[in-house]
Amino acid sequence: MSKGSPKLNGLSEPPEIMLVNGKMTKVSDIVVHTFTMGDVDDPDLYAALPLGAWQDSESGKWVMEHAVTTPWWERSNYGGYHLTYKVCARLTEVDQVFYRLKFE
Repeated sequence: MSKGSPKLNGLSEPPEIMLVNGKMTKVSDIVVHTFTMGDVDDPDLYAALPLGAWQDSESGKWVMEHAVTTPWWERSNYGGYHLTYKVCARLTEVDQVFYRLKFE
């Protein structure tokens, strides 16, 4: 899993057409996991535990296996004493439907 989106505001981008398994497929980015972190000295270090726990969960393993590109995480602070982390993944439309039906 990598830090930061490959595109600025990647989640608001329209779907793209990419070559996936030899076929042209419509893919787009979705948020697959969110969590908050309190005001700590090194939030990225402390975020490693919940990120790793999610990656080892059933939904995390499924996303890591089916994502078209390596999933990434984004950190945002909306002016409070906590940070919000989002794990984002680029999935095909079919995989997005499956993910939402099974894991959300």
